[in-house]
Amino acid sequence: MKTHVNQAPLDRSDADPRSEDALEPPMGSRPPPATLAEAFQIARDSDAPINERLASYSAMMRALGSPFEGLVERLVERLRNAGAGLNAPRVGDPMPSFLLPDDAAHLVSLEELLANGPVAIAFHRGHWCPYCRINARGLARINDEAAAAGGQIVAITPERQQFTAQHKRDAAAPFRMLTDFGNGYAISLNLAIWVGEEMKQYMAERERNLEAYQGIGSWFLPIPATFVVGTDGLIKARFIDPDYRKRMDYVELLAALKSSYGRVG
Repeated sequence: MKTHVNQAPLDRSDADPRSEDALEPPMGSRPPPATLAEAFQIARDSDAPINERLASYSAMMRALGSPFEGLVERLVERLRNAGAGLNAPRVGDPMPSFLLPDDAAHLVSLEELLANGPVAIAFHRGHWCPYCRINARGLARINDEAAAAGGQIVAITPERQQFTAQHKRDAAAPFRMLTDFGNGYAISLNLAIWVGEEMKQYMAERERNLEAYQGIGSWFLPIPATFVVGTDGLIKARFIDPDYRKRMDYVELLAALKSSYGRVG
């Protein structure tokens, strides 16, 4: 299966999609949205491939000419220089085990999930991230196809359960969302990144309080990677990109699930 590790700029917005105006039309010839909330809804509800939806939303953000542009470029340069995500587990490696609480406070292990079939594990930054919200809704829409392929979808965020539950409700997601407190599991996979003082200040000024959301003051976030793990516990496909505007293509995700059965042990 394919593996992706991209080193490209992170998205240009941590702005709340419910708070600012947008200028550019997103897709096709429809008129431009009057607000960023409208732009978000258009991108979220589009039938286009997921990365087209995310790129459309990003284009509307760039049209705002926000000073956030320069901040993100500096963050991206730091992540590139650090090789963010390059040392995560690879295709063919065993997926490290976890035991994490879901949105209903039930502990869930990787072994429990794999006993029911292959699993696609998607890391999300949080309920506040518009790109994660768009992707969560998209994953919810393909959940039946994943089940028909014998597989499952699971999302992991570093947020406290109340926010994980909110993320699940907003996406109308039938799949489990797990809490990785303190980004411990993401750190073990070499997926966690520190947002940096400049980004921390920018987010805090806009009431993006990671300390409240995560219950810890570290200001770390996971790279929004996706791993498809076979029933033999081995990674069959992965997508890793520090640019959180990009996610694993759903056609590839479903194809990997379909071909990911294997014997355990």
